[in-house]
Amino acid sequence: MVLDLVVIGTAITLGPLHNSAFILLLSSRRGVRLGLAFLLSWLANLIVVIACVLLLTGGEPPARHSAPSTAATAAKLAIGLALVLYSAYRYRRPPRPHSPPRWTARIDDISTVTAGGLAWVFQPWALVGAGAATAVDADLSTLADWLALTGYCLLATVSLIAMELYVVWAPAVANARLNALRTWLEQHQEQLIVTLSLLFGLLLAARSIAELVA
Repeated sequence: MVLDLVVIGTAITLGPLHNSAFILLLSSRRGVRLGLAFLLSWLANLIVVIACVLLLTGGEPPARHSAPSTAATAAKLAIGLALVLYSAYRYRRPPRPHSPPRWTARIDDISTVTAGGLAWVFQPWALVGAGAATAVDADLSTLADWLALTGYCLLATVSLIAMELYVVWAPAVANARLNALRTWLEQHQEQLIVTLSLLFGLLLAARSIAELVA
């Protein structure tokens, strides 16, 4: 479970779409406040999803190769294969001119509630679902699994935390460097999405197949 959570958490935190949106929020007039709203909403989403899974399982992992365990592993396999297929679709799709979303034109006027809502919009739900399927195996009677779930939520948020703190500590330097990073992410968005979807999709599928046949 721990390795799967590390893989999924890393895939979530590296996503170019939410990182670009977050940098844009940080560069706005109330950047620190809007960024914090986005960050807390993002983290709350991950926690709520994991909490729902643990409520369903009662904090006790299902028996190996039981119906619930097999269903959770099959869900991860399906998500992994879907990511691989999605990477192939994005790779073969004709290039499209990049145009910023309409909400970016009103970035200085959006509320903290809207900024928090954007975190749910940009959340990579397929990967969050894979994390939820992995959390089915969590045993809350052990400290190690508590730490693993906590580490997963933090790992999936670490890029946002790092950028938020960077802007708080060194706003002038941070905004210049983060805007340069956002430009690079937008210029390489398609390549990043294809590469990350393919890489983590294959890893997730391979791990799921190994669990099913073991």
